[in-house]
Amino acid sequence: MTIELNATLAKVESIVREAGEIVRKYHDLPDDIEWKGENDPVTAADKAVNAFLVETLTASFPEIGILAEESKDDLERLHYDAIWCIDPLDGTKEFIARNGEFSIMVGLALEGEATLGVVYQPIKAQMYSGIRAGGAWFTTPEGRFPMRVSRISDPQAMRLIVSRSHRNPIVDNIKQALGITQERISGSVGLKCGLIARQEADLYLHPAPGLKEWDTCAPEAILFGAGGQVSDCWGRPFLYNQPDVHRHFGLVASNGEAHTRIISLLIPVLNAEGLTFEKAW
Repeated sequence: MTIELNATLAKVESIVREAGEIVRKYHDLPDDIEWKGENDPVTAADKAVNAFLVETLTASFPEIGILAEESKDDLERLHYDAIWCIDPLDGTKEFIARNGEFSIMVGLALEGEATLGVVYQPIKAQMYSGIRAGGAWFTTPEGRFPMRVSRISDPQAMRLIVSRSHRNPIVDNIKQALGITQERISGSVGLKCGLIARQEADLYLHPAPGLKEWDTCAPEAILFGAGGQVSDCWGRPFLYNQPDVHRHFGLVASNGEAHTRIISLLIPVLNAEGLTFEKAW
């Protein structure tokens, strides 16, 4: 399947900005919260943005399938070579807290690979976007700027970015194994990877199951576009449009300068915590 990626990116950026207006409307209203599971809230904003993105992307790109967090997955997408991976509100807890650290994420997976991505922080009107082999950009009200990851290659000198709402206690053991002392806190997987893409951080680790394809597609495309690297915690690339959308083996996102070395230091920590390759399932 052939897709003109630059034109597609421009169209998706426009659609996601429109979705941002929906988020801003709900941001000023009392929350209407449901719970999909323990510690897994969904708001009216999630549902409204999800519906808008699914409808608009389907109308604009009928040849591309859909995988969206707040839509029932009937597996019809498996018949498509390309799918949209949609997270209408990455960082729902941050939205509820009104701290601004949440984003709208739309990624394009083409033949199983994260190829294009847009991550939009609507409250700040800041957008990360990228094409896996074609570059990455940070767009603000002040302008559009190319992004490139840092060149820091010593893990001990890297700045680790950690979750505000989902910090795993294993992270402290990983920090010790890597010799990392610098830490920054942020919500949203997309915003974390965006900070790496624009040299505000160098490494992000999610060492446990919990993520799904819509959490990783857009950030992965953007970070690769900026020269970085993304894999699971055993160093393997992610595949998209799979029957099982779970990321059973965690995530490592880095500037790419020492990715293999980081994985080699990470695995013994995971094994010591009982998170072996076999048990990740």
